[in-house]
Amino acid sequence: MSVLAAAIIVTGCADDEPERGGEVTVLAAASLTEPFEALGERLAEDYPDLDVTFSFGPSSGLVEQVIAGAPADVLATANTVTMDNATAAGMLAAEPQVFARNQLALAVPAGNPGEVTGLVDLARGELRIALCEPHVPCGAATAALLDAAGVDAAADTLTTDVKETVALLTLGEADAGLIYRTDAVAADDAVEMVEVAESDSVVNDYPIGVLAEARNPEGAQMVVDAVVGELGRDVLGEAGFLVP
Repeated sequence: MSVLAAAIIVTGCADDEPERGGEVTVLAAASLTEPFEALGERLAEDYPDLDVTFSFGPSSGLVEQVIAGAPADVLATANTVTMDNATAAGMLAAEPQVFARNQLALAVPAGNPGEVTGLVDLARGELRIALCEPHVPCGAATAALLDAAGVDAAADTLTTDVKETVALLTLGEADAGLIYRTDAVAADDAVEMVEVAESDSVVNDYPIGVLAEARNPEGAQMVVDAVVGELGRDVLGEAGFLVP
């Protein structure tokens, strides 16, 4: 499991905001890395004394951590199936809220050395294909997309989360892969997107919720409110997410 953690100390607030703070740990899908880090920086202008730590990884792995008792306050996953698992296990304090949506993109390294033109190229045996493992959200979406397109992909590498797929593409260690459009945007010039019409048929909903065993439920709710509110919509929209 590849996990990226970032600690953000949040400072500054409007004069009429009651002083609330403490530590808040947010477990979030790997594909949320860039927008959530940006959101943390924006929160620094609003709330005093709130210490927010983000830990990013594959949604299924994060849910397993929560069920196993890992200390955390907020959970945000890249599809509803993984969040449903957490809810069924009694891990959520309340019904989670969908705050963003995402779509897959066929991505290639800069310059498209494999001359990939569509999803059908994922079946070419001479190409190095990287796809997410089926049990993680990007892998489940990949399976649905390939099924819709009638393509039997010849994957050389199955990755534990979408960031690992992105890394293989940016390093030139894969000729093509399926990643979220937002990750392709974040990779900038290191990857190129090949447009495929079928991607519109597969959309992931991203839910977020306060955990039942949150150590700081008030601070956790502040973070959730920011994510689902105007601030979150602005940051996520800038990152390429579809927002409610």
